[in-house]
Amino acid sequence: MIRKIKRFLRILLKSPLYVAALPSVLALRIVRPWLLVRFGGMESARIGHFGGNTELYLCEYEAGINHPEQRHIDLFYYDSWPICNIQLAKMWKRILHIWPAWFIAPIVRINRLVPGSAIHEVGTNTNADRDVHNLFDKTPPHLAFTEKEDVKGQANLRLMGIPLGAQFVCLIARDSAYLKSHQTGSDHSGHSYRDIDVKNFMLAAEELVSRGYYVLRMGYKVNEPFNSHNYMVIDYASNGMRSDFMDIYLGAKCAFCISCGTGFDAVPQIFRRPVAYVNMVPVAYFFTFSNRVLGIFKHHFSIKSDQNLSLSEIFVSGVGSSLMTSDYESKDVLLIENTPEEIRDLVIEMHERTNGAWHSHDDDELLQQKFWEIFSAEALNNHEGRPLHGVIQSRFGASFLRNNLWWLE
Repeated sequence: MIRKIKRFLRILLKSPLYVAALPSVLALRIVRPWLLVRFGGMESARIGHFGGNTELYLCEYEAGINHPEQRHIDLFYYDSWPICNIQLAKMWKRILHIWPAWFIAPIVRINRLVPGSAIHEVGTNTNADRDVHNLFDKTPPHLAFTEKEDVKGQANLRLMGIPLGAQFVCLIARDSAYLKSHQTGSDHSGHSYRDIDVKNFMLAAEELVSRGYYVLRMGYKVNEPFNSHNYMVIDYASNGMRSDFMDIYLGAKCAFCISCGTGFDAVPQIFRRPVAYVNMVPVAYFFTFSNRVLGIFKHHFSIKSDQNLSLSEIFVSGVGSSLMTSDYESKDVLLIENTPEEIRDLVIEMHERTNGAWHSHDDDELLQQKFWEIFSAEALNNHEGRPLHGVIQSRFGASFLRNNLWWLE
């Protein structure tokens, strides 16, 4: 009852803004022959969309996609609160026209009630955060740090114990902590199939340290610490040094990122840093758009047949593009995380590829070809028929394929 009263009061307080928005909507129609005004709501509550979707808008705009031929201006507003990252918001504001939501949102809502509203909305990218035109590999990043911010970032790295010029890797392991703390009152269990155990990354972290990297465990809120006796493994998410600014700076400056397909990895993506994906699910949503991407999937274990599913069987079983935990449960498919050894092997491959030291085995290219033939035949579109992939540029983990030849049968 109290919630309903609060909602009613909010609507009552905002009603003058909605009334005032009507003349603005009519003015939009009048000036449209000379100037098209479009509005875009930025998905500001989740860093993956706040970063990835916005960068893709800019890439597509430059490529002539979602770009009106007539004279126009695009006005943006933050559509969710709290804003997930203040530093990223500050950087977007340098290159986009971002107006207050209290002013723009009523105009957008009234505009939708009047015929001809669609032309006045920026709309989504070709497919939200999917780079189906492979634009990330064709364009430079749109964001840059100021000289003052670079000095600040370098100073903070030294405070963490990372010397000037030292290479570091960002590691992000998804769990339920962020959504529970940031979006209270909502049930997020539907995405629990994506959660993973950060302890399985310790072997890979120690391997990276032996190769000269510092490893920073990222995260705004986390369920458990990432404890190591090695000072070069830094639990940045839990040691009190985390900040919105350093989240973006670290993601932009890392040698590469290790992720499982969660929000933070959009930051290294938009700054064109390599990303190694482990425990990636759903498999059809693997990021294939860039040659800076390398990855492996979670194992799919069939409870009915008491064995792991092959790649083809994953799609045949109906869970290749499943986006809810209940989908896997209803199909009696148990998702099993990659082993520490599988994660380590993928990280070694990423290290060697980024440093020009990778040497393929004789059958690696044949295994890649077999993998992508099966994948491309099954994972081209989502459930709405919209494309999930453009030209395949990414690679699947070589060691995983060598050790699981049956998986491609």
